[in-house]
Formats: sequence, structure tokens, C-alpha cells
Amino acid sequence: MSAALAGPDGALRCPWALSTADYVSYHDEEWGRPVHGDDALFERLSLEAFQSGLSWITILRRRPGFRTAFAGFHIEKVAAFTDEDRERLLADAGIIRNRAKIDATLANARVLADWAEGDLDALVWSHAPDPAGRPAPKTLADVPAVTPESTALSKALKKRGLRFVGPTTAYALMQACGLVDDHLETCVSRGRPPAR
Repeated sequence: MSAALAGPDGALRCPWALSTADYVSYHDEEWGRPVHGDDALFERLSLEAFQSGLSWITILRRRPGFRTAFAGFHIEKVAAFTDEDRERLLADAGIIRNRAKIDATLANARVLADWAEGDLDALVWSHAPDPAGRPAPKTLADVPAVTPESTALSKALKKRGLRFVGPTTAYALMQACGLVDDHLETCVSRGRPPAR
């Protein structure tokens, strides 16, 4: 059933958040909070792509290494990476050294560097569903992996030339960046306002 469970402080949380202290912190402070800004969304999109086929905790624990390796995910800086930078990334033990995912991140930065400022933010957020049309999930079984909105977002991103942005990755992005609130109905973080 996987309903909300009591955390270390007694507050109810989504069950996935309770396996490590890193997850509790990420769940409480970041996941599901609105994220805006092209660079910030490029980072989330890139990390969700790297997560494909892996546990999110693997990415979360290496996020500082990713941020260092990819110049803080500043689109303009990553778009200017050279072949030497690519080789450096492939040898960097602080990140996931997956050639296809590294190449996709570099290619995506080059595509996004040609977009007008705010275009990525506007495109991503234009696919946010009406929150009134989505009942709060009671258990993890009520949380989808793909939705019509994530499928549409995936298609829109691919049409504009982005890679590693399938519907499942797009939905994980929507969850992480607050386009949807998939905290369970009784979770302490459900409906929390954005962090200031």
C-alpha cells in the first residue's frame, strides 16, 4: 500500500524519503518545490537524465560533483565545453561517466544556448497541469510514472532538439520542480509553500 510513514521526528512523509537522511532532507526542502530559471531547470533536466536506470540517491549524493564538473550547469558555459572538457567528464569519478548521457547534456546545452532567455522556463511550466484536477495521492500506487502532460512536455522538448527527455524523465522533472505536488495526502510536505 505504501501510505505516508512516520519519519525520525514523528511527522508523516512519503515512504521513499525515509531510507536515508539525504532523502529526508531532499524530500523536505526541495522535492516538489517550484523551480524557475533556465539554468536551474537545465540542471534538473540533466540530473534526471543521468538518473535514468539508476537510483536517485546515487545522483543526489554526486550532485556536488556534477555541479563542479558541469560549471554549475550554466547553459552558456556548458555549451562552450570543448572535446577536452568531454574527455575530462568521461574521466571524472565524481559524476556518472556515461558517454551517452554526457554527450546529451553537452548537446542540450548547445541547443538551449540558442534559445531566448526564459524560453526553457516558459516551455516547461506551460505543461504544468491544473492542480485542482489532480486529487492528492493517498499511496505511492496513486502516483503515476507518466502523464499526458509529461508526454506532451517530452514531445515539445524533443521537437526543439533536446535529448534524453522521454516522458518518464519529463514527469520526474515535473515532480522535482513543483509542476505537480505528488507528496502523499498525509505527508508533512504536501502543499507546502515554496522555500524562501
